Amino acid sequence: MSDWKHAYRSFYYQHAEAPDDPVLTRADTALLVIDIQNTYLEIPGDPVEAERWAPFHKRMNETVIPNTAELIALCRRLGIEVFFARIACLTEDGRDRSLSQKKPGFNYLLLPKDRDDSQLVPELTPQGDEIVVLKTTDSALTGTNLRLILYNMGIRKVLVAGIFTDQCVSSTVRSLADESFEVLVVEDCCAAATMTLHRNELEVINMIYCHVVQSEDLPGFIDV
Repeated sequence: MSDWKHAYRSFYYQHAEAPDDPVLTRADTALLVIDIQNTYLEIPGDPVEAERWAPFHKRMNETVIPNTAELIALCRRLGIEVFFARIACLTEDGRDRSLSQKKPGFNYLLLPKDRDDSQLVPELTPQGDEIVVLKTTDSALTGTNLRLILYNMGIRKVLVAGIFTDQCVSSTVRSLADESFEVLVVEDCCAAATMTLHRNELEVINMIYCHVVQSEDLPGFIDV
């Protein structure tokens, strides 16, 4: 197991007591996979931009997607609910998007729900009646009925994987924490544009909004 109890600590928590090990059961735990969609695996046509994004694409293809696929498989074997969230607007012109997705710049996103680039990557295809929520917001709780679904299904603990660590993952984690869900962010199933952004955001949210763990830690927490 990793030293998750002492990793990713910010200034505020340098001397805090080590947390207890979480206890995860199939009755009250779910996995939420956030925004691992085709659009983010596309290589930019500009060679300079392609090189700039190359470390992110390498982490996604070699670490995040394989690890998330294994985590999904583990949850399915144990009967732990698997949820997915993806950015997708209901209208072709995106008029239903939140303001943050209409502003110019990186976060400008026009992803109609039926278009190929808005779909989840093939390696992480939902199975059976696994729930997929569509959002036009960063937080998967703010822009969907996910909160109600989780409550209706008796879920109180949420494992979080996905992208981007410093944007939709962080926004969702904060929303979950404010609703008194216990949250574990699985570090090696997440990515930001750069590792610096990734690490910095994990330090910000760890110990207050969630606990940051590694996928290798999870089997030790599960008591199904």
